[in-house]
Amino acid sequence: GQLVESGGGLVQAGGSPKRSCSASGLTSDDYAMGWFRQAPGEEREGVPCISWRGGSTYYSDSVKGRFAISRDNAKSTLYLRMNSLKPEDTAMYYCAVRRRGDAFDLCSGRRPPNYWGQGTQVTVSS
Repeated sequence: GQLVESGGGLVQAGGSPKRSCSASGLTSDDYAMGWFRQAPGEEREGVPCISWRGGSTYYSDSVKGRFAISRDNAKSTLYLRMNSLKPEDTAMYYCAVRRRGDAFDLCSGRRPPNYWGQGTQVTVSS
């Protein structure tokens, strides 16, 4: 499987960019998807994740109410709308996929991803 991310870069605080992650070569049609981020000196954390049919989502406290995750299974694409960005949202962001897992399993680390995207830097300027 391969995950290709788009979006990211330098954004002003308060901005609302949208990112996408296109999946290909996945052998299963039942997989959870999510976004992880890692700031310098910190552990990688799952911020929003979503189940295969979108009925289950998980958001970390740090982004709850500001970020929105969605997916289009027909296009095998995951989206992330990042609203009200803050400088503390600055990090490397990675797309991730887990076969046969739910949103919490993926984001919590209880079931690690099977595939990772290449990661892209998001820098929020104040």
